[in-house]
Amino acid sequence: MKTFVAFIRKEFWHVLRDTRSLVILLGLPVVMMILFGFALSSEVKNSNVAILDYSNDDASRLLIDRIDQSQYFSVKERLTSEAQIERVFRRGEARLVIIFPQNFQEDLLHTNQVQVRMIGDASDPNTSNIVINYASSIFRDYQNELTQQKKLPYTIETETRMLYNPQLKSSYNFVPGVMTLILMLLGAMMTSVSIVKEKETGTMEILLVSPMRPLLVVLSKAVPYLFLCFVDVIIILLLAVFLLDMPIRGSLPLLLAESLLFIITTLSLGLLVSAVVDSQQTAMFLSLVGFLMPALVFSGFMFPIENMPLPLQIVSNIVPTKWYYSIVRAIMVKGLGFSYVAKQTLILAIMTVVYLTVAIRKFKIRLA
Repeated sequence: MKTFVAFIRKEFWHVLRDTRSLVILLGLPVVMMILFGFALSSEVKNSNVAILDYSNDDASRLLIDRIDQSQYFSVKERLTSEAQIERVFRRGEARLVIIFPQNFQEDLLHTNQVQVRMIGDASDPNTSNIVINYASSIFRDYQNELTQQKKLPYTIETETRMLYNPQLKSSYNFVPGVMTLILMLLGAMMTSVSIVKEKETGTMEILLVSPMRPLLVVLSKAVPYLFLCFVDVIIILLLAVFLLDMPIRGSLPLLLAESLLFIITTLSLGLLVSAVVDSQQTAMFLSLVGFLMPALVFSGFMFPIENMPLPLQIVSNIVPTKWYYSIVRAIMVKGLGFSYVAKQTLILAIMTVVYLTVAIRKFKIRLA
């Protein structure tokens, strides 16, 4: 045991002396949280709108003012003909063009029916769809104001309530996602590079003649990164709570325990990579391309898994990030207990055992 502790201490000193690794390990979570919190947001705000108003009456001017005063829109240009619409989109001057027909107010009040055309820039289909929905909600609100002044024979009122995230803050989605990506990337990449570095420098032979078994040699390499990745979890949670005002609704000890399990899973995966490759460049490339891309695609953070074809949904079950992202979201956002994440926890535990067992066996075979 004393030898094992000495090896861990040696690995800690190696990591602490490597300034670049420390910057990556401790600085990346801060940078990603700031970027996702303030620069990269799924919310669409301050979209430029062009108006073509053939009516120019009180009702159309009122609606235009409401659109301009909304936090989602900024009326940048008033058009005089439909021939100008294509020019506006070609120059990227507007994401949406709203066309009010002639006699807008008169037709609305006398015939109770009028058509407003909205043309969106569908080169970015998701943004275009969101912008049109925002604008449509403004028109619906105005329509509801008018219908309240009249007694309708039948009315259907819908009451909408958003559970867990009533303000619809994007941080409730990206904080669990950032935690998942950072732990997956750093845990797998840094651990795999650390052992491969020993192979390249020729110091692995020294470890082989030590009195420790290969299992303890492998574990001593992973312990420092286990500690530093856990520090990353603490940093992310502190930034989420105090910088982004995101509460932790569930059990904090449970969240930390699940994070610790996922860190061990990623470290085991990194050890497996280090056991089958011989160069740091290969290990880093495999970690970045082989782990980061599946983590982005199959975790459910960026793209809903339910929208994927069935074969890809099946493939997502072997990606650890899917299960950890589900756990973090259930605990942090929904405030659920262990009984709701027991299945995901068991799957991560099984993955960890499999990765670690294969890594140790490969390590013995390659160094025999």
